[in-house]
Amino acid sequence: MTTTHDTTRSLLEVRADATAGSRIVHAEAQLCDLPVETERTDALQTFVKQETILVRLRTADGTEGTGYSYTIGTGGGAVLSLLRETLLPALIGLEAERPEAVWLALFGITRATTVGPITALALAAVDTAVWDAKTRRAALPLWVAAGGASPSVPVYDTEGGWLHFRTDELVAHAVDAKERGMGGVKIKVGMPRGHQDLERLRAVRDAVGPGMDIMVDANQSFSVAEAVRRARLFEQVDVFWFEEPLPAEDIEGHRLLARSTSVPIAVGESMYSLGHFREHLQRGGASIVQADVARVGGITPWLKIAHLAESFNAPVAPHFLMELHVSLVCAIPNALYLEHIPQLRAVTTGEIRIENGRGWAPTAAGLGIAWDHDALGRLIVA
Repeated sequence: MTTTHDTTRSLLEVRADATAGSRIVHAEAQLCDLPVETERTDALQTFVKQETILVRLRTADGTEGTGYSYTIGTGGGAVLSLLRETLLPALIGLEAERPEAVWLALFGITRATTVGPITALALAAVDTAVWDAKTRRAALPLWVAAGGASPSVPVYDTEGGWLHFRTDELVAHAVDAKERGMGGVKIKVGMPRGHQDLERLRAVRDAVGPGMDIMVDANQSFSVAEAVRRARLFEQVDVFWFEEPLPAEDIEGHRLLARSTSVPIAVGESMYSLGHFREHLQRGGASIVQADVARVGGITPWLKIAHLAESFNAPVAPHFLMELHVSLVCAIPNALYLEHIPQLRAVTTGEIRIENGRGWAPTAAGLGIAWDHDALGRLIVA
């Protein structure tokens, strides 16, 4: 006769076998240089090269996982060094089906270098690989495994809004985005004079009409006083959000700005910890959260930030990385928008599905990114 004790022991044995199969037995990291498809200029910099840091791992049962993070041209070697010298050796023997445990273990051995971008980017490359392996083992797409709120999300375009574009080019790109069904366009601001930004925005608004969202992004270039002044100008064209108006660490400045304008303030692209987001939300300096999965340290902390934002009734519209973020915003209930900036077409064999202005989460198990390993191999620099 089978007893409850025997049944419990059998279940534990099955669980132990599954855990053993998920133990990580191999991990490696590489650095690739990806040329960008479009020259990207904002108020502070020009983005002409993307360093992509890849982590590949394999579990005891043969499941593979690939993860990545990025820089916009510098610092990738430091991330790669941290991975190879510190994080990847410590990853061996940990269980891919327990991303929280893996993340905490690796965060613990890098405590002296957190919180900050180099460590966050290294952790993200590992964490996304772990989630890839975990969800492949479970035969689930990431968007379902991480929450499964909705299979699709609205998309807005940034690729047609860079600061170096002439006004007629901005208008043409915005009209094209509208014709493709996108709900919004983002225009970079930070011209020498406020009226120059306003004239460009007014031309776009006149072209697309009142039914399309226009976001603006200052890339942390303004003082509080100048941000307040420009926000009042931007109100004239019904701007949907004002992104990174100030340096990310200026929490009080964001609070003062938010109190002075009807334009929602969007922050998060240049923030690296859950606590930093909490401070902005608690102080009232953030209306929209733009957490970047690479810069916050991976999927594990990204989901915490998204749910933190939900508790403040704040929507999430993540920065960049659309090929990965599409699954994450589809996982959560407070998604607002997915940012359209193609990033990986040179090193993948497929693209995310965008139809009628919505991005659809991949249905394949894992992250759903179809890497072209031959193309990646040609771009490896370290």
